[in-house]
Amino acid sequence: MLRRRPDGYHDLSTLMLPVGWCDVLEVVPGAGQGHTLSVGGANVPECDVEQNLVMKAVRALEAYLGRALPPLDFYLEKVIPFGAGLGGGSADASYALIAVNELLGLDIAAATLAAVAARVGADCAFFVMNHYTGLPQLAEGIGDVLSSVEIPALAGMYIAIAKPASAAIPTKEAYAGIRPHELAPGASLVADALLPAAQWQHSELSNDFELSIFPGHPEIAALKDHFLHSGAVYAAMSGSGAAVFGLFNSETEAAEAVAHLSDCQTFAGKL
Repeated sequence: MLRRRPDGYHDLSTLMLPVGWCDVLEVVPGAGQGHTLSVGGANVPECDVEQNLVMKAVRALEAYLGRALPPLDFYLEKVIPFGAGLGGGSADASYALIAVNELLGLDIAAATLAAVAARVGADCAFFVMNHYTGLPQLAEGIGDVLSSVEIPALAGMYIAIAKPASAAIPTKEAYAGIRPHELAPGASLVADALLPAAQWQHSELSNDFELSIFPGHPEIAALKDHFLHSGAVYAAMSGSGAAVFGLFNSETEAAEAVAHLSDCQTFAGKL
């Protein structure tokens, strides 16, 4: 649910909340002289270990501390699809910081750890703060200015997510095409989030990326329509895409909404 602010193209306002679609990360004391990272899972692209966000987070933490950390071995199993706009890599980086902080007894405060995480990626700070507060966050600035928000309408709701296997939206493409617009006078995302979820589809809780992404990726637009026609009380593209989510009142509805989707990576679960 992204909304650009009228006072600057690079400023934004978005509500962020976690879902149960997770990668698996284990951190243990290192067996060698330096840090290692092993990455597994389906369709994992090859990349230099130092370019992985987990390792970038470790380096950012070392830069903050002004010293090297003792050797650590990281084992990452990727489950969240790539190019989905779900923050999978950012979550991995953030939880690497959380795990190292706890494993080594560094006692770094949540706000400080979030600031370190923001050096790795603008949305990394969200995962840190959500971990410690347990609440959704209103993200402003470039995504690193966070305020905890309670959204009662989400209580007891279920989410379904689908990402076309053949679709991926490069961040550069997404931001090049977006045309942000102003909020209606007197409107705010937080105020609209307090409305019943059934009213969200016609509120300011919309994703500005959809206007530029959908015309070139009709398969993504079709997923949003599918969720709404399947009984979702609200549906939108996630972040800059290519995943789409729908919110449902029952577990059965959420599961059935993704049960027969072909050529998609899917998830359904309770919020």
